[in-house]
Amino acid sequence: MSITKESVVERLKTVNGPDFTGNIVDLGMVSEIFIADSKVFFSITVPAARAQELEPLRAAAERAVKAIPGVVSAVVALTAEKKGGGMEAPVQPRPAPPRPATPPPAQRPAPHAPASQSHGKRGVPGIDAIIAVASGKGGVGKSTTAVNLALGLAANGLKVGVLDADIYGPSMPRLLNIHGRPQTVDGKVLKPMQNYGLKVMSMGFLVDEETPMIWRGPMVMSALTQMLREVEWGPLDVLVVDMPPGTGDAQLTMAQQVPLAGAVIVSTPQDLALIDARKGLNMFKKVDVPLLGIVENMSYFLAPDTGKRYDIFGHGGARREAERLGVTFLGEVPLEMGIRESSDAGAPVVASQPAGAEAKIYRDIASKVWDRVQEERGAAEAAVPSIVFE
Repeated sequence: MSITKESVVERLKTVNGPDFTGNIVDLGMVSEIFIADSKVFFSITVPAARAQELEPLRAAAERAVKAIPGVVSAVVALTAEKKGGGMEAPVQPRPAPPRPATPPPAQRPAPHAPASQSHGKRGVPGIDAIIAVASGKGGVGKSTTAVNLALGLAANGLKVGVLDADIYGPSMPRLLNIHGRPQTVDGKVLKPMQNYGLKVMSMGFLVDEETPMIWRGPMVMSALTQMLREVEWGPLDVLVVDMPPGTGDAQLTMAQQVPLAGAVIVSTPQDLALIDARKGLNMFKKVDVPLLGIVENMSYFLAPDTGKRYDIFGHGGARREAERLGVTFLGEVPLEMGIRESSDAGAPVVASQPAGAEAKIYRDIASKVWDRVQEERGAAEAAVPSIVFE
C-alpha cells in the first residue's frame, strides 16, 4: 500500500500540541516529511528547554504514524526551535505527571537489538570488519581523519563503507559531497549513498543540515541500530564508523551491541586533548574493544613559504601516550591547510590528491590499522581452545 505525505499529515493532526493548545501540524511543529517506501522520517520542533518534558509528544506522534496501514517503522526526532520561529515564549509547562513504572513503548529497546551484552554481539551481514574512529573531545579533526582513513583503506584495495554515527552533528554528507535522500531496496532496507568508491550512510541524508537534534539515549540507540542493520551494506571488507566525540550513548551502543574489530583514537598533541583521549581509550578497554592505535592529528605545521616547521600544539604527545599505554602509534598528520580546504570542498585529499604527501600519510595509517585488525583477529583465534579427540 502506497503511503503519502498527505496521509501522514492527516494522522499527525490527531496529535495534540504542548499543553493541548492545538495539534502539532497546525502549530507548525512538524518538519518536512520524508518517506522511504514503508518508513517515515520527520522531526518535531520544540523549545529546547522543554525537550525532555515533551518526549511523550514525540512518542505519541511516532505511534500515530506507525498505526497507518503499510507503515513499517517511523523515525521521529525532537529538534530545537529556530530563532524567530514563534516559539521563543512557550506556554508555561504544566507539572510533569509521575513517570509510569513501565516505560512507554517508544522508550523500549528496538526489538532487533540485543537486550544486553550477555546475549552476545551480533555481526552485520556482508561486513567483514567494523572499525570505530573516536576522540575524547570535539575539534581534533576526527571526522576528517575517519573519511581519509576510509579512503586510504579503499586505496589499499579493500571494499569500504562509512557510517556517520554522529547523530547530533553529521558531517559525512559535506565531507564526501553527497546530496539527496537514500533510496530503498525492495522497500525493506535503505540503500547507502556512494561517492569516491565508498558506501555511506548518515543521519545527514535524512535530516536537513541546519536542523539541530535533541535526541535522548533510546532514540540515539534506535537510530544507530537502524542505520547499521537496516542498510544494504555488503559485501564490505570494512565499515569505518565515525563516532561522535566523547563517551556517550552512541559509543556505548556500538561497543556493546556490535562486534567491533577495534577502535582508532584521534587526538592532537596538547595535554588537554590527551586527557580526553584517555577517557575514550579507557571506555573501549572496559567494554573489551581492541585498541588499534592512536593518530596524532594537527601534529605540526610547515610554513608554505619557508618550509619552516612549527609545533603549534606541541608535538609527540600522542606518541608518548601510546607508548605509555602500550598502544600502537599509527602516525602523525600535519596541520595542513590543504587537508581542511579539500575536506570543506567535499573532496578529501586521499581522493582528490592521491599522489600528495598527505594522502600517503593517510594510506600508511590505513595500512597500519588493517595490520592491527589482522593481529587482533589472530590473537582472538589463538585464544580459542581447541578440542582434540584421541
